[in-house]
Amino acid sequence: MDHAFPVLSFIIFFPLVGALALVFTGKDQHRALRSIALVVTVVDFLASLVLYRDFQTNTAAFQFLERAEWIPSLGITYSLGIDGISLYLVLLTTLLTAISVLACWTDIQVKVKEFLVCLLFLETGMIGVFCALDLFLFYVFWEVMLIPMYLLIGIWGTPTMRRVFGREMPARVYSAIKFVIFTMVGSLLMLVAILVLYFQYHSATGVYTFDLLKYYELNLPTHLQSWLFLAFFLAFAIKVPMWPFHTWLPDAHTEAPTVGSVLLAAVLLKMGTYGFLRYSMPLFPNASMAAMGWISVLALIGIIYGAWVAMVQKDVKRLVAFSSVSHLGFVMLGMFAFTIQGVEGSILQMINHGLSTGALFLVVGMIYERRHTRLIAEYGGMAKVMPTYATFFMIFTLSSIGLPGLNGFVGEFLVLLGTFLVNKPFAVVAATGVIFAAVYMLWMYQRVFFGQVTNPKNLGLADLNLREVAVLLPLVVCIGWIGVYPKPFLQRMEPSVAHLLEKVRAKSSVVVQLEQGKAQGQFAWFAGQDPLQSR
Repeated sequence: MDHAFPVLSFIIFFPLVGALALVFTGKDQHRALRSIALVVTVVDFLASLVLYRDFQTNTAAFQFLERAEWIPSLGITYSLGIDGISLYLVLLTTLLTAISVLACWTDIQVKVKEFLVCLLFLETGMIGVFCALDLFLFYVFWEVMLIPMYLLIGIWGTPTMRRVFGREMPARVYSAIKFVIFTMVGSLLMLVAILVLYFQYHSATGVYTFDLLKYYELNLPTHLQSWLFLAFFLAFAIKVPMWPFHTWLPDAHTEAPTVGSVLLAAVLLKMGTYGFLRYSMPLFPNASMAAMGWISVLALIGIIYGAWVAMVQKDVKRLVAFSSVSHLGFVMLGMFAFTIQGVEGSILQMINHGLSTGALFLVVGMIYERRHTRLIAEYGGMAKVMPTYATFFMIFTLSSIGLPGLNGFVGEFLVLLGTFLVNKPFAVVAATGVIFAAVYMLWMYQRVFFGQVTNPKNLGLADLNLREVAVLLPLVVCIGWIGVYPKPFLQRMEPSVAHLLEKVRAKSSVVVQLEQGKAQGQFAWFAGQDPLQSR
């Protein structure tokens, strides 16, 4: 549906208005700065609820469309819209940004104005990625969000040092640079692929455009699909991150400030998985289906590898970071099952991971703010000292491991069901990841919270205050809601998922007919039964 009021533009750019207000606020007025940022992000979240309220569940069409000429001579338009795939990612972003402002109320004491400006700037970039329907606009938002995240990690990260090439340097700077380099390499390859699409569309129609919806109409030859898919794959796989492109993630998570880790895990990583659904699969259906086998294998490796490495971590935050590699392996596995159950489970698991892992980073940050250490060995018996904290931590732990009745179970069940329909061995292997998750999460919880208080430094720690409870309570509500009653979430995404899979099948069939008797491209070595037939 279309609104007379440009609600998507408001949600995207209202944080920039707030950032401008912060610029004209005195840098020493910390309370005023935080209050402005909180009001702006809460208003933005409330505005995003309009999307949920007015979203039509009986159509797969893009809704809340906005379109205006931007650079007509190059075919660039300001084009926005959302469907059932992007709706919840926008809501997740606005919710967690508001929570993040409240969470860092006492944590950030240095350069508060600059920190909050970066946070609001980052929100604009993140929401823009999920709403853009013009590839040039999408790429602008994709690159814009790198700058504030780089600054959040590099300036407000942990003050530890590390040796790099024989020289000492702040670990946060190293992690920030590594994050940008990895992301930029993939981004540049994606830019090349976007330009190829741009000229390919002109060759086919005589029109220059970056309009994504028009690109959906292209029937590219399989060999060209293969190369373009690979370019997009590298950009998105690095962002997810899939194994073996994950090495930047643990460092970035470990060194980032708490809210940086929250938004990095909950939102930025989802840009990669979202990219596969919005761009790779509908634009390059033959290449996507042919890549089903090897991407599923990489996803399975990520599930098992992430869980095993998480088991041996001594730092709680690093353990949660490696758990993301495992959880996002489930997202990729369900997505490339090409079944309705698998793709719906994949999208729901994106949201679930954002809620549970974002919450885990928040509670880890709360204890770090009190003790300035994240080492598991420094704790023990914390349930006796901080019972409210222990309760929240347990809820988020059980959510992360997929306990029935909580959100993680619904997503993982759908992913495993969708995978089982097309490849039973893959589903069995993936199921072991659920077991490993229970091992490393519950073992960590047991060491931190149960037993006797062995470290006297922990005896005087204060339990959660009202502000911290207010930070965590909305996440508990969402976790319980999805776990008990996921129908509203699945109902809004199902038409878009069904339409996506039908589009992939239809375009793939057209290209095959056009290339009857020819080689099926670079990835034909995984060709086999059409996985869409199993949905």
